[in-house]
Amino acid sequence: MQVAIPHQLGREEVRRRLASSTHQIADAIPGGMADVETEWVGEDSLSLAITAMGQVMQGRIDIRDTEVLFDIDLPPALGFIKPIVEGTIRQAGQKLLAPPSA
Repeated sequence: MQVAIPHQLGREEVRRRLASSTHQIADAIPGGMADVETEWVGEDSLSLAITAMGQVMQGRIDIRDTEVLFDIDLPPALGFIKPIVEGTIRQAGQKLLAPPSA
């Protein structure tokens, strides 16, 4: 499952925002019962290992010039929550990448 969130921040600002909020990723997962491990695997890529509902999901966040691409591998057993996960990623991503207030 891929969710692209557009931005106009520049890669450096997106990296800064992601780095300061990785501890909040688990809070954004529906049900509040997830364990999330993150690791930067390059300047513009963050690897995710998410354990929820007895399932392990692998994911990646890639920072691009005009968008951030969230790519999560949902196991078939969790396919029914895809719309919820997509919506949550979109909402949290847009909040994270919102332009600074003037």
